[in-house]
Amino acid sequence: MSRAFARAFLAIALAFAGGAWALDAGTVHRVAFGDGDEKVAAVAELAVSADPAAKRLLQALADGTVQVSGDRVMIVDGDAGIDAASGARIDPLPESRDDVIVNNRVRGAIDSALAALRLLDPSREVRARSADALADASDRGMRPLIAAALARETDPGIRETLEHILAAMDLRSPDASVRLQAVERLGDSGHPRTKALLLAEIDKGTEPDAAVRRAAAGSLKRVEARLARADFAGLVFSGMSLASILLLAALGLAITYGLMGVINMAHGELIMIGAYATYVVQSVFRSRWPAAFDWYLPVAVPFAFAASAAVGMALERAVIRRLYGRPLETLLATWGISLVLIQAVRTIFGPQNVQVENPAFMSGGIEMFPGVVLPWSRIVIIGFAAAVLAAVGVLLARTRLGLFVRGVTQNRAMAACVGVRTARIDTWAFGLGAGLAGLAGCALSQIGNVGPDLGQSYIVDSFMVVVLGGVGQLAGTVYAALGLGFADKLIESWSGAVLAKIAVLAFIIVFIQKRPQGLFALKGRAVEA
Repeated sequence: MSRAFARAFLAIALAFAGGAWALDAGTVHRVAFGDGDEKVAAVAELAVSADPAAKRLLQALADGTVQVSGDRVMIVDGDAGIDAASGARIDPLPESRDDVIVNNRVRGAIDSALAALRLLDPSREVRARSADALADASDRGMRPLIAAALARETDPGIRETLEHILAAMDLRSPDASVRLQAVERLGDSGHPRTKALLLAEIDKGTEPDAAVRRAAAGSLKRVEARLARADFAGLVFSGMSLASILLLAALGLAITYGLMGVINMAHGELIMIGAYATYVVQSVFRSRWPAAFDWYLPVAVPFAFAASAAVGMALERAVIRRLYGRPLETLLATWGISLVLIQAVRTIFGPQNVQVENPAFMSGGIEMFPGVVLPWSRIVIIGFAAAVLAAVGVLLARTRLGLFVRGVTQNRAMAACVGVRTARIDTWAFGLGAGLAGLAGCALSQIGNVGPDLGQSYIVDSFMVVVLGGVGQLAGTVYAALGLGFADKLIESWSGAVLAKIAVLAFIIVFIQKRPQGLFALKGRAVEA
């Protein structure tokens, strides 16, 4: 509570002091003058009463605004004061006053008591935070208040946390039957903290009753099975999330390298340009239309595509067009261009990372299981990747541009003979691949900082996805992204991120040695020739 709020509260209390404020004088005396155990017990009594006056006294104790003069306990702020028991106004304040001493143990009890009282708050967010704060509560004196909060709670997630708290408190009961019931209730919990509680109950040194220990062992197996399912669900989501990012990063490369045969080492920088284009749109919305800030992302998506596509088409016309059929020179030229683009961004935006904020609809997440939260930002990116993939599939399979691109890919000479302007198709195809890289940058800006070196983190992974899937095969790119995403997260859960990267790279090297054409081989006259 801030000092200003304390003054406002005291002003209201002084104005309406009287019968509305009545706390037990003995409890108030013990919370001020008692020893450590007495103060903790008195704090619990105040909390269980759920009296608004008790909550205000506890908050004043937490703020250090409770003082004593003789046997009188007062809530003081500046020159204003009220009697902590009766709420009567004290005017003038006694000259001689001492602060109430609150040690760490008592302060912890006060914090727990205030959190327990907030379980009765009408706001779901306040109740959820309070339940999480009480997850490790050990004071059984708070049990009646928590039980009352559970009886009126309707949110399933908060109810599960409260049930876990009550069962954890009952494990410290001297009655073995109460402990047995608590152990059985914990067996139905999926809370991550439950496992540690049950492991302690299995220990003979902690739990003397054999029946409770046996029940704890059975409950532990059920909890571990639930936690394993939650971990697997989280692993699947993480794999899908990584796969969607790899797919977005590699989709443009699947066109420029897979369909056109151009080794574009500046592909990562085209991703970076899309991310910075998103940052520019965000900055414009923040400065000119702050009320519509949440709408900046739908505007940034086409802007990022257009910015990267324009740079890609200029790159194709100025440099790459003169290097078709010379892969080594193309590789070196695009690598040099990538360095130029990085330095240009550093000159314009500075060398430090810039932050792109999520719109409100991408904040927070869905708690699928206790401890397993699916962020909205990742869910939106997975959906975005699926939409982009569908759009590219329709464009290549059902449009005139897609027909020309496939024709030039399969047999450039024959396409030219039937009137296809192959040079123009090359430019449009390269622009399409570059624009898809910009969309990848727009998506990546929502899950991390944007910096000049952003693209360097994804260029190798993008090439691995395209090569593994099969050069020129869009379906292969999808399967490769999914496979690499799941494999990376699965191995990472066993051995860590570094070893996971090494293992995936080693697998791709061996796989390409055995099957150079990738998962799906390119078919057509160009291959047969």
